[in-house]
Amino acid sequence: MKEIILIKYGEIILKGLNRHIFEDRLVNNIIKVVGEKARVYKSRATIYAEPASPEYNDEIVDKVSRVFGVVSVNRAAVCEKSLESILEIAKDYLKDELSSVSTFKVETKRADKTFPLKSPDVSREIGGGILAAFRNLSVNVKTPDTIVNVEIRESAAYVYSKKIAGVGGMPTGSSSKAMLLLSGGIDSPVAGYMMAKRGLELVGIHFASPPYTSLRSEEKVHDLLSKVARYSGRIWLHTVPFTEIQEQIREKCPEEFFTIIMRRFMMRLSNMLAANTDCHALITGESVAQVASQTTLALGCTDAVAEYPVFRPCIGMDKEEIITISRKIDTFNISIQPFEDCCTVFTPRHPKTRPQLPDIIEAEKVLDIEGLCQRAYEGIKRISITADGVE
Repeated sequence: MKEIILIKYGEIILKGLNRHIFEDRLVNNIIKVVGEKARVYKSRATIYAEPASPEYNDEIVDKVSRVFGVVSVNRAAVCEKSLESILEIAKDYLKDELSSVSTFKVETKRADKTFPLKSPDVSREIGGGILAAFRNLSVNVKTPDTIVNVEIRESAAYVYSKKIAGVGGMPTGSSSKAMLLLSGGIDSPVAGYMMAKRGLELVGIHFASPPYTSLRSEEKVHDLLSKVARYSGRIWLHTVPFTEIQEQIREKCPEEFFTIIMRRFMMRLSNMLAANTDCHALITGESVAQVASQTTLALGCTDAVAEYPVFRPCIGMDKEEIITISRKIDTFNISIQPFEDCCTVFTPRHPKTRPQLPDIIEAEKVLDIEGLCQRAYEGIKRISITADGVE
């Protein structure tokens, strides 16, 4: 019995005349994750993956279910387009499941309108044959224990029951590129995941301050991005040497402004990198009032130096909501590892929660902003991260 994987998408269907652009992007993203383990092609709002070998089926389903844009992944048996073939294969392919439940129904989609029977007629005939073969079953059209799905398409018919949920969203890369600012905490990987789900291709930037931060803190960021890359695909990470900037802020600026001024430098450096990596937005994990630097006034001071839109998908979420997503994408246990990041270096004892922009600008005048940014930018290290780790 031949098995194929049917991949369904949702929001893309609403894209009108541009739909084929999003479909092609999704197909290409699926091809990237399955490689030579399956032949991937599309037809009539469905993408097909024909495994090169049955041993790859589980792996393909697992990987494809995490591709943004995929709504469901269904392992299906391939049948000839006749009631006899569909019924016999349904009884055989779904035998274990049909034997272990009490109620069922049949749902049919007839994409091939030349097939002589209409969808309700196919469902009735297949349902009757299943009832005759499985004495434990009865029909329940409202709340069945299982659904036997039949799809009749141009080249063949397909039978399946369980639908494995995908992550949904839009295909990665269909909405341009954006720069993700990563600290190593809980919030920023979640922010990256959420914006990649809307079709953005991620480029990462991380600020390291040795010897105040360790190599292990950088490796922690690598591990976090590797988890996000299971959904978004390859991410290029840029690590910025940030020690000199933080030391200069500590020595020359009022302590209560340390964090705000530091974040403004992060924005400036992100601007510089975004301009050279074809990014059109910045992404941060900030949430209003979570910490002193994330009050409305503080965020306004930070954004004053941003040259691109700043996306903050976590902005209205509480910590528990963010943690729930971090557990879902398997980043939480990495994020809570106790390695210092640059955001916790030189933390002021009494940070200003209602900073005024003119005061911040005045406090920065003692710094060689251009020189500090240029030296940090020249020291950037760049690596590629995939679901398998650092390449």
